[in-house]
Amino acid sequence: MLQDLKKLYPQAKATKTGPVTADVPGVEKPDGETIPRRNVKAKDGLLLKPDEELNTLHDILRYSSAKYGNAKAMGSRKILDIHEETKKIKKVVDGKQQEVDKKWQYFELSSFKYTSFVEFEKLVLTVGAGLKHLGLVPEDRVHLFAATSSQWLTMSHAAFSQSGAIVTAYDTLGEEGLKHSMLQTHAKFMFLDPTLLPKLVNPFKEAKDVQVVIYSTKDEPKQADKDKFTSAHPETKLISFDELVKLGEEHPAEPNPPKADDLACIMYTSGSTGTPKGVLLKHRNVVAAIAGVNVIVGQYLGPGDSLLAYLPLAHILEFVFENACLYWGGTMGYGTIRTLSDTSVRKCKGDIRELKPTILVGVPQVWETVKKGIVSKVEAGGAVTKNLFWAAMAAKGFLLSSGLPGSGILDAVVFNKVKDATGGRLRICMNGGGPIAKETQRFISLAITPMISGYGLTETTAMGALMDPLAYTDSALGEPPACIEIKLVDFADAGYFSTNTPPQGEIWIRGGGVTAGYLDLEQETKEAFTEDGWFKTGDVGEWDPKGNLRIIDRKKNLVKTLTGEYIALEKLESVYRSVPVTANICVYAASDEAKPVAIIVPAEPALKKIAQENGVEGEHLEELVHDEKINTAVLKQLQSQGQKAGLAAFEIVQGVVLAEEEWTPQNGMTTAAQKLNRKSILNKYQKEVDKAYGK
Repeated sequence: MLQDLKKLYPQAKATKTGPVTADVPGVEKPDGETIPRRNVKAKDGLLLKPDEELNTLHDILRYSSAKYGNAKAMGSRKILDIHEETKKIKKVVDGKQQEVDKKWQYFELSSFKYTSFVEFEKLVLTVGAGLKHLGLVPEDRVHLFAATSSQWLTMSHAAFSQSGAIVTAYDTLGEEGLKHSMLQTHAKFMFLDPTLLPKLVNPFKEAKDVQVVIYSTKDEPKQADKDKFTSAHPETKLISFDELVKLGEEHPAEPNPPKADDLACIMYTSGSTGTPKGVLLKHRNVVAAIAGVNVIVGQYLGPGDSLLAYLPLAHILEFVFENACLYWGGTMGYGTIRTLSDTSVRKCKGDIRELKPTILVGVPQVWETVKKGIVSKVEAGGAVTKNLFWAAMAAKGFLLSSGLPGSGILDAVVFNKVKDATGGRLRICMNGGGPIAKETQRFISLAITPMISGYGLTETTAMGALMDPLAYTDSALGEPPACIEIKLVDFADAGYFSTNTPPQGEIWIRGGGVTAGYLDLEQETKEAFTEDGWFKTGDVGEWDPKGNLRIIDRKKNLVKTLTGEYIALEKLESVYRSVPVTANICVYAASDEAKPVAIIVPAEPALKKIAQENGVEGEHLEELVHDEKINTAVLKQLQSQGQKAGLAAFEIVQGVVLAEEEWTPQNGMTTAAQKLNRKSILNKYQKEVDKAYGK
């Protein structure tokens, strides 16, 4: 039976019945909060290890090598060529329309080349020996300032193998943020992508702890960048990852394994509000997280499964998931956000179709892009194709919800062609990092494969809630992993009380995944963590009838409007994000206004369609976003969607601002974890927002 589950292709319906959580036995309800709840499989005690012998991430590495041997552990692609295309576009500059050149880059990539579990362990231990030869001693820190790759994961485990710890930094972090993390952590080693070498020159003038800089060899470094760094900082040793491997081969050393209570990682929060905080993650925290999720999804995953790894490893979700993959024996194929689909590559397939993953983890923006890509192809296929597709969607939804047979025939006739866009092998996909529109979750779940949800924070080692694929629902996030317990605490300001029906309140989490606090921030640690181990998430939740967790608000994204109503920004964004013209969205509610406005990055094909329908001429996004007719049409679409989703009158946007550029970590509009940088967005579009409010 176990093996059957690992080959299971679930459907978007719940086949499991019964409650998924239970009150902690013997606890009476305190005033102002609920009785803590645990996963029903851990009712009498939290599960803190996936296996009795596994106490650290180093143990996970040794276990995976011994158990899975020569099976494929991870694969990577090389950039063979970069194709540049220049196109003329019209752009409004200082109120005047001008024609300017715009360059697009397309990547030509090799196929995936794989490393086995045994080879990965050997490489890790060799790199660990190389680090030891260069002076790494227990408790030293290795700063990882690079995009997600197999070399990133190798460096982390190499540090662990010698009882070192890692410090993570997003590869999009600016010089100030980088300097802050270097000064605060005193890391002696740094690993980075060679393209980031220029970013080190200034921070290294003040942050002088780093003795050795190692650059990855997935891309060729520019000699000029190397020369500039070495001439500015001749005292710092600069070597390549390959040279580090050679040092380890020439100076072999036995591993010096860490203990469960040793520090594994200082992971910085993504910094969507204020300065990023360094969260202290011990080995036992990450091992507990693996144990916690293993209880929910481990039975469905194993050798033969492949995961596309492309989200930032500096984000807790990806870090836990990749280490859990080692435990499960799945294959990780490393891609990038820029090369996921065929549209951004030339003379090869995008990462998804090349790898053909069975498991895919994404953030809301990725899933909206997948959905819109499918819909645009369906719409371009003519009336018959379009009508067939949407009729099949409605029929499949009805058959699954009513328990009737026949959905497999619809898959064979209609949806298998759609599934090819994601490689054709997807069994489970997961959304994390933020709320997704229910409509989008339902679309992906019917057209491709069931989308489960996950919820967690850096401070809880990504633990909060995770959905069992056989307990599918689109109205909750899922059950708490077996390593934590959750209680809801009154948030009186917004009317959320544990005495409500159902009980509601701020989500507090305690257990194996919850960290000890923040690095060198005693006051912030005291404010966020209680003395008896509870972490105050700032999220507001409730339980559904089965005991799944729902997030219904977020304290910091609740804005009290002129009329005294509270507006939940993230909730509104998840609703308005499902409108076809919305590629990305930031809802803003002014405290001296009654209703919110939306700032959106439009999806170009949908915007062009609106322009055509309204008789507006123009070929490019940069010229269309300034047209009043288009703005009015987009606003009507958003308002219509809000009404359809049952939003209250005060939640319907009264104006819209159309942005002319994509929001990226590079231009500061989003964090590296694809979260909105609300302050930067508002600063950039303040004039347009004022205009939308009629000021």
